[in-house]
Amino acid sequence: MKIKNIIVLALAVSSFQFSYAQNKHFPTQGTIEFEKKVNMYALIKEMIKKYPSDASWYTPIFEQYQKTNPQFKTLKSTLTFGKEQTLFTPIEETVPQNNYFGNFPGVEQGNTIHTNTAVMTSTSQKKVYEELYLVKDNTRKINWKITNEIRNIAGYDCRRANALIMDSVYVVAFYTDQIPVSGGPESFTGLPGMILGVALPYEHMTWFATKITEVAISDDKLKVPVKGKAVNNNGLLSILKSALKDRNNGGRDELKGFML
Repeated sequence: MKIKNIIVLALAVSSFQFSYAQNKHFPTQGTIEFEKKVNMYALIKEMIKKYPSDASWYTPIFEQYQKTNPQFKTLKSTLTFGKEQTLFTPIEETVPQNNYFGNFPGVEQGNTIHTNTAVMTSTSQKKVYEELYLVKDNTRKINWKITNEIRNIAGYDCRRANALIMDSVYVVAFYTDQIPVSGGPESFTGLPGMILGVALPYEHMTWFATKITEVAISDDKLKVPVKGKAVNNNGLLSILKSALKDRNNGGRDELKGFML
C-alpha cells in the first residue's frame, strides 16, 4: 500500500474515532438496579471451621439450613444517581428468611446511604439489630489500584480496580467512565466513574448491576436519610465494640459485617 493511501486511511480512522467519541452519550442521571448474592454455604462452613468449639451446635443447624435454603441468598437494591449525588436503597425481601444464618450482619441489607460525590460525604441510615443509627461522615477513603482488565456489566464496559478496606477485606470493583459519577453500591465509591460491580471474594458476597435506566432525577428522589441516632463512623464503631466484646473473637465478624 502506498504511503499516501496509508495516511488517508489513518486519517479516516481517526476521524471516525473522534466522531464516535463526540457522539457517545454519558448519562449523569438515572437508576441502577443491583443484585447482591451471598454464598451462604461457603460462609457458614468457614464460620464452623473458624470456631470449632461451636461446631457440634452449628453443624446440625447448617445441615437443616441446606435442606430448606438455596446456596446463594439474593437481595436487590436500587442506586439513584444525579450529577453529584447518589442514594442507595435496599429493596425489602418479599419472603424474608427468618432463620439464624440469614440474619448474620453483612448478609442482610440494612443500609440506606446518601452520598454527595462533590464533597465526598455520606449519610447512612444503618440498622444494627433492633437499633437504627444515622451515620454522618466523610466517605471511606479507598486506595484503589486500577488494572487493565475489562468486563462488560449491564451493557457497559468496566475496568477492574482492587483495594483493601478495614485492614483485611479484599475488594474487587468494576467501574465505567461511561457514567461519569463517582458512586457505587453500598459505601463503595472513589473511582473515576460509576461502580457497577463489587466482589468481596473472602466474604463470599458480590453486588452487580442488572439494569441501568437513564431518566431525569428530581431532588426529592435523592433525599438524605434523617431517621436514627446521630453518630459518626468512629462513634458507631465504639458502640459496637462495647456491645460485642463478649462474642467470639471480640465480635470481629459482626463488627466487619456492620461496618462494611
